[in-house]
Amino acid sequence: NLEVGKGEFVSIVGPSGCGKSTFLNLLLGLVKPDSGEMKLNGAPIIGPGQERAMVFQEFGLLPWRTVRANVELGLELKGIPASQRSQRATELIKLVGLKDFERHYPHELSGGMKQRVGLARALATEPEVLLMDEPFAALDAQTRDLMQTELLEIWERTKKTVLFVTHSIEEAAYLSDRVIVMTARPGRAKETLKIQLPRPRDYEMRLTPEFNEIKSRIWDVLKEELTSRAPQ
Repeated sequence: NLEVGKGEFVSIVGPSGCGKSTFLNLLLGLVKPDSGEMKLNGAPIIGPGQERAMVFQEFGLLPWRTVRANVELGLELKGIPASQRSQRATELIKLVGLKDFERHYPHELSGGMKQRVGLARALATEPEVLLMDEPFAALDAQTRDLMQTELLEIWERTKKTVLFVTHSIEEAAYLSDRVIVMTARPGRAKETLKIQLPRPRDYEMRLTPEFNEIKSRIWDVLKEELTSRAPQ
């Protein structure tokens, strides 16, 4: 069993192919579990719902729509009046730091800017839970570091519940309240590690002995799983 509290930031790490992304798809309601059930606020998840939103690795922006139009997409599909869509989009575009780029198209944006648009689009429908599937994996190292800090700043303001899948132990340790390490296939929650670092966090915190100790703890659990399943 796995429970995530309201407003908690939880990251999931594990061997490739262990089912991390499948777990998010189960929570999103795109896949039905073979056994057991997923619940949100005590109610079973039986399909997609507006209380959950996903941010993908591939950005998923519509190339023929501007930044503003991409952010408004979910609201448009829900039938929200144009004036309300515009107001909400304006708030979110400002929140993710793209106020001067709202009329730009995806091909005119950097990778980090595209991911900011994807995050704003996910937040537009005001979901309770934000599911993030390796959202920064395609970014260069410097942009990835910047986006991690910006994500934390946005999370501090919105206090959304976040489940974040990543292959990066450092990323998981930096962002999270808890890190769940999964076993190899069939994937199960092997161990949950509480990240007892103060918030708000910044890049300098990564240079501390406490942070390196947490990374080592996560790696020790993950390494044990990787080596035990490695072919002999």
